[in-house]
Amino acid sequence: MTAEHARLDEARDKDTPWRRWGPYLSERQWGTVREDYSDGGDAWAYFSHDHARSRAYRWGEDGLAGVSDDRQRLCFALALWNGKDPILKERLFGLTNSEGNHGEDVKEYYFYLDSTPTHSYMKYLYKYPQAAFPYANLVDTSKARSRTEYEYELLDTGVFAEDRYFDVFVEYAKAAPDDLLVRITVHNRAPEAAGLHVLPTLWFRNEWSWHTGPERPALQRVPGPAARPAVRATHPKLGERFLSIDGDVPLLFTENETNTERVFGVPNLTPFVKDGINDHVVHGRAGTVNPAGVGTKVAAHYQLTVPPGESRVVRLRLTDAPPAAPFGAAFDAVFAARAKEADEFYATIIPAAVGPDGANVMRQALAGMLWSKQFYHYDVDQWLEERGSDPFKPSRKQSPRNDHWHHMYNGDVISMPDKWEYPWYAAWDLAFHVLALTLVDPDFGKQQLSLMLRERYMHPNGQIPAYEWNFGDVNPPVHAWSTIFTYLLDKGRTGEGDREWLKASFQKLLLNFTWWVNRKDRSGKNVFEGGFLGLDNIGVFDRSSPLPTGGYLEQADGTAWMALFCQNMLQIAAELAMTDADYADMALKFFQHFLWIASSMTHVGGDTGMWDEEDGFFYDVLRHPDGRAERLKVRSMVGLLPLCAATVFDGKLLASYPEIAERVGRFLDQRPELCAAIHDPRAVGPTGRRLTSVLDEAKLRRVLERMLDEDEFLGPYGIRSLSKEHEAHPFVMHAGGREYRVGYLPAESDTGMFGGNSNWRGPVWMPVNVLIIRALLQYYSYYGDAFTVECPTGSGRRMTLYQVSEEIGRRLAATFLRGADGKRPVYGGAEAFQADPHWRDLILFYEYFHGDNGAGLGASHQTGWTGVVARVMHLFATADAEQLRGAGKMSYFQAAARTGPPAAAGAR
Repeated sequence: MTAEHARLDEARDKDTPWRRWGPYLSERQWGTVREDYSDGGDAWAYFSHDHARSRAYRWGEDGLAGVSDDRQRLCFALALWNGKDPILKERLFGLTNSEGNHGEDVKEYYFYLDSTPTHSYMKYLYKYPQAAFPYANLVDTSKARSRTEYEYELLDTGVFAEDRYFDVFVEYAKAAPDDLLVRITVHNRAPEAAGLHVLPTLWFRNEWSWHTGPERPALQRVPGPAARPAVRATHPKLGERFLSIDGDVPLLFTENETNTERVFGVPNLTPFVKDGINDHVVHGRAGTVNPAGVGTKVAAHYQLTVPPGESRVVRLRLTDAPPAAPFGAAFDAVFAARAKEADEFYATIIPAAVGPDGANVMRQALAGMLWSKQFYHYDVDQWLEERGSDPFKPSRKQSPRNDHWHHMYNGDVISMPDKWEYPWYAAWDLAFHVLALTLVDPDFGKQQLSLMLRERYMHPNGQIPAYEWNFGDVNPPVHAWSTIFTYLLDKGRTGEGDREWLKASFQKLLLNFTWWVNRKDRSGKNVFEGGFLGLDNIGVFDRSSPLPTGGYLEQADGTAWMALFCQNMLQIAAELAMTDADYADMALKFFQHFLWIASSMTHVGGDTGMWDEEDGFFYDVLRHPDGRAERLKVRSMVGLLPLCAATVFDGKLLASYPEIAERVGRFLDQRPELCAAIHDPRAVGPTGRRLTSVLDEAKLRRVLERMLDEDEFLGPYGIRSLSKEHEAHPFVMHAGGREYRVGYLPAESDTGMFGGNSNWRGPVWMPVNVLIIRALLQYYSYYGDAFTVECPTGSGRRMTLYQVSEEIGRRLAATFLRGADGKRPVYGGAEAFQADPHWRDLILFYEYFHGDNGAGLGASHQTGWTGVVARVMHLFATADAEQLRGAGKMSYFQAAARTGPPAAAGAR
């Protein structure tokens, strides 16, 4: 057992607070819904980046490379100034949705390099230009570009020319749960010496300005030697903490209070306000920091001159008691030990078979997952009341969003898709985050899934919240899938699953399933709607808005999601029934419901169904007000998702409950039409298993023929979200006097239908590729080696479905790995990232990827669901086809593959 595994055990079994301090500080709090009190709901305009340095936040804090306690009461982050910028660099800058030609986008270079799950060791890199940061240039140039042009990036401005920048590494190491060591290393990459102001900053989240009750916390300088200044932090709930500072540097104190004079034109009550340190350092205003050495925000002011090619180090230490000797050899020894322990921990996680470059990609993917945890605070009822939109008051302002979610109180550390562009949780993203997180921290993964089902998150009607922009929007129902997957991984790892957790999750998932059935099956025919379902811009119309034709859509993806939901609930019920007979009936219920839904996709009483026999593909069905129906023949991920509704069962439930087997047989005998056009679940496969699947063998082969065609879906770096066939032959439809067109777009979208940077019209998205891989492994564990297909289609090369899944996984991983030319496809033509030794091994995990060349697109730090590539790489380095075929064994995405050290896992 490694030292980090021991810390995880202590955190779970002894409640030792190893996770109390972590990277729980957002990269961006400005421009978020929580901070928006405008009437129109324009969050980006109401609280801008320009306001952020001067205006106290209501619901959270942000900072550069920051950490906080797990309630975000006390925060620590880095501020920098190169002597040329108009403001301190205290937080990351980016474009709002209206400023970018492809929507909001962070315009900074920062990297999550390492983290253990308890955050006993963490490492972050920020690249800071020595020239003035081109704020206006980025905004003005981006605004002038059209949707058909590329985004304007920070490297494009020339601000990094001649390597005139600093690499600022921020490391954290824990000597104990409440003893956090900080090391900031500044490297000058320029050809001559350069100066840099480094301002490590400690502050309290402002809770006192919003309520009359809370006692105000305080920061105060501790008397002591000038060479080792210190600050005492006193908080009524957190207690005392001490920040020790290495070096004779000034301490700049102010208050975390709004500069009302600057923001609102109202005189300040005190000269010491949030931007006081900024004004003191940048503008030389002595009266903006408190000479008495007290406040609620403080920065240690280091002024460094760094020779060319050299580095300088700043050290600090945050503790729960004043240490006698905070620095020196012991300080460095802790860092060395924690870094070594992090290496030892990841040696048990990352298989040797992935090679050194693959190990680097996996480690940064997992580091990004762990750094993207954030304390998320949002009391919706309080927020509605403060903006005059209390739903229980007769006279109130209409809220632009979330007024039906007044029950919601969020105050937890949550895995975020991205702490800048998406500094809020998204329920379906989270389901995929857990796949990667459970590689390193199974307990946190389970806790995250449970959180979304708690009464202060889940709506009383059973809906799981989507995301803060609109909690009532509809996300794909993948929570049950992630739950059973996580349970079986845990069971495979420990030999015994957490049945109490699974049982509690099942009860709440029942509520969510019922919400779907009652709210999204308009006709009662087991065909489902649900709006965009996460597939932004993929359809002919905005599926969350009224259709220009009138009528409504029956969605192939929505119905497929529900078929998979049934299978997952059946899996959970079958597992629980092995020790609790009460769940056997629930297993039968979900088996029957799956059949109703699956059969509805291929045949609905002779009416126009989603399956098109001529094309061998699934499509959405448009129901017109006059009763007519037509398939919208867009070949997209919508039509591939029915393939994902496939799950293999080993027959233990039927063997244990003969009466259930009898009822299953009677149900099927009485309703032969249910299995007429889908896979017959009674058929025992070549491997001795049973399969529930929307697709019978003939349909499966036809869908795979299209999916594996390189001129359609199979791209060099994964499965595209739209068939490349639509590049030459776009789908065109006329309705309401307008033309609606869907064409293949491998990169950024040319439409703002569902957000500026949203595009499912061609790029590769990791999460749905993972669902496809999982489905292929399910089919393989049923059909075995006898079932082969051409891959790629037309190549003459035959593969088993295991080999097909492995090929897709290889293509996904190749997005990030150096190719034969030494370049990483993810970086496309960005030469610095391809060739420069200070850039080329830094990995960014984008939101999605160019359908033809693999270049990263959309949000640059969405390690959230793109981090799942770590799970894919782990899969094909530790699982093998024999394991999937073996008697009584199930596939990796249903049960755990070997997860021991590389020596035990080995290469296939």
